[in-house]
Amino acid sequence: MNSSADFSKVFDLNNPVLSIFFIISLLAFLPAILVMVTSFTRIVVVLSLLRQGLGAQQIPPTPVIIGLSLFLTLFIMSPTINVINKEAIQPYTEKKISFGEAFQRSEPSIKKFLLKQTRPKDIALFVKLSKEPAPAKPNDISLKVLIPAFAISELKTAFEIGFMIFLPFLLIDMVVASVLLSMGMMMLPPVMISLPFKLLLFVLVDGWNLIIGSLVRTFQ
Repeated sequence: MNSSADFSKVFDLNNPVLSIFFIISLLAFLPAILVMVTSFTRIVVVLSLLRQGLGAQQIPPTPVIIGLSLFLTLFIMSPTINVINKEAIQPYTEKKISFGEAFQRSEPSIKKFLLKQTRPKDIALFVKLSKEPAPAKPNDISLKVLIPAFAISELKTAFEIGFMIFLPFLLIDMVVASVLLSMGMMMLPPVMISLPFKLLLFVLVDGWNLIIGSLVRTFQ
């Protein structure tokens, strides 16, 4: 029997009880979905590393970083969301298709985004760990394999970007620490002196424009 047909029968949301159950379950898993299948992870990790590099522990505040990450995620994911909305969500809300068919229609768009950002090495790792047969083509890779592979690829990419961001700030810290040491001011925390210089450098190079623009372009 076709698995998508079984899935459709189980999640027939014309049943009010199943509809309520699905909505509550979706809300519970929404944070995990947001983190695992969108650009949110890479953005929030890079912005957090930027804050660490600046040495300003609470500037920008965490709610600002989360909020900016959410809106950038919406901006980056909008083409994929628009396709899913047109091909799956709208027909389902108009009761033209079942939930199972809506999920089936949305799956190619999700896979297209995930495959574009996921390293083949990470996909191969989870295919091996799942002990599934090697897929004949990329679209044959199951989401249970693709999603964790995408997650670790995003973390690696975020750390690579974060390393490049850290380098100029680390250089400033080293110069300031050397100057203070040569002046015999060993008791003065270097971070207190280097922070204004790092902020000045960040402003002069228009850091927000540079970093956000580079982040968005990594998904294109």
